[in-house]
Amino acid sequence: MEDWRAGGFGLYVHWPFCAAKCPYCDFNSHVTAHVDQARWARALSAEIARLAAQTPGRHLGSIFFGGGTPSLMLPETVDAVITAARAGWGFANDIEISLEANPTSVEKTRFEGYAQAGVTRLSMGIQALNDADLRRLGRMHSAAEARAAFDVARGCFGRVSFDLIYARQGQDRASWRRELSEALSMAVDHLSLYQLTIEPGTAFGARAEAGKLRDLPDDDLSADMYHDTQEICEAAGMPGYEVSNHAPAGSESRHNLVYWRQGDWAAVGPGAHGRLTLDGGRVATEALRQPGAWLDAVERTGTGELPRELIPAGEQATEYLLMSLRLAEGLDIDRYDRLAPRPLNRDRLRALEAMGMVEVTGGRVATTREGRPVLNAVLRELAD
Repeated sequence: MEDWRAGGFGLYVHWPFCAAKCPYCDFNSHVTAHVDQARWARALSAEIARLAAQTPGRHLGSIFFGGGTPSLMLPETVDAVITAARAGWGFANDIEISLEANPTSVEKTRFEGYAQAGVTRLSMGIQALNDADLRRLGRMHSAAEARAAFDVARGCFGRVSFDLIYARQGQDRASWRRELSEALSMAVDHLSLYQLTIEPGTAFGARAEAGKLRDLPDDDLSADMYHDTQEICEAAGMPGYEVSNHAPAGSESRHNLVYWRQGDWAAVGPGAHGRLTLDGGRVATEALRQPGAWLDAVERTGTGELPRELIPAGEQATEYLLMSLRLAEGLDIDRYDRLAPRPLNRDRLRALEAMGMVEVTGGRVATTREGRPVLNAVLRELAD
C-alpha cells in the first residue's frame, strides 16, 4: 500500500486576501482594495485541473479553504473551485469541505451560498470573547458581533468550529477559565485553542523586540493555562485530540488529520504547500507567495508552482514523527520503521516511557498528559 493512504487525500485552497493584517499573524495574507474574483476562480480551477491530471484515480476526502480570509470569497468563487475539484478527482461520499471565516465578513446570504456550493463545515476566527482583548489582537469585530456571527453559522452549517487565542496580554487563569467555559457553552463540535506565540516578522514581533509588548503571561502561567484548557475541555466532552484542537470523537477536523497522519494533499493558491506521492516518490510542492505573481504565472505559463523537491524516506519518517505525536492517537511504530533508515530508538522510547512522558500500546506510541506540554523535548529524544 502507498504510505499516503494511511492519512488520506485532501485539497488545500489558499485565499490570500484579508480586510486587515492582524499583528500576530505570520501567514501569507495581503490587504488589497479590489479582487477580480472571476479571474481568481479561473486560476484556482486551472491549478486544480493540472494537479488532478497528475494524480488520477483518487477521491478527495476533504477540502479546506484557508487564508487569508476565505469568507471574503464570493459564493460563486467557492462554487467554481468545488466544481473543479469534483470534476478533477471525484468526492468521497462523506467529504468534509471546510471554510475559514472572520466575523467581520459575515452575511447570512453569503453563508447560505457557501452551504449551497457544498461547504459542510465552517471554522470561525473569533480569537477572544471580550472587546478589549479583541482590540489588542487587532481584530476588527466586537465580541457581540462574534457571538451573532456564530449563531448565523450554526443556522447554516451542521459543523461549526471556532478559534480562540489564550496567554494573551494581561490575561490571568481565572479570566481564561471563564472565557473557555463560555466558549464551550457555544461550541457545536470543535474548538481550536492556541497559545499566543510571538513570531518574527509580525507587528507583535517588532513590538516585542523593541520592548513594547508588555504584560504577556510568563512560561509558568502559560503552562497553567494549557493544563486548565485540557481539564475543562475534557470535562465538557471535548478532549484534546491534538495539541491545540478539541472535539468529541468523530468530530475531529478530517482535513487537518490528513496533515497530522501524513496523507497526501494537493495545494493551490499563493504560497500554498502540498505533499504528493507520484511515480517518482513523495514530493513537496510550493507556490509563489505574492498573489499578483502567482496569478500572472498561472495565466501565462499554466502553473504558479515553484520547482518541486523530492522528500527522501528519512525526511518522510521525521515529518511523520513530528506530526503524528501532536495527536492523542500517536504514531504507528511499524509505519515509522518502514519509512525510516533506522527503526525508532527503542532504548530512548523505554526511557521516555519510564519517565511517564509517553505510553506504548498496541504498536503505537503517544505522549501522555505529562508529555504533551513538553512535546518538543520528547521529539528531540526520538528524532534520530
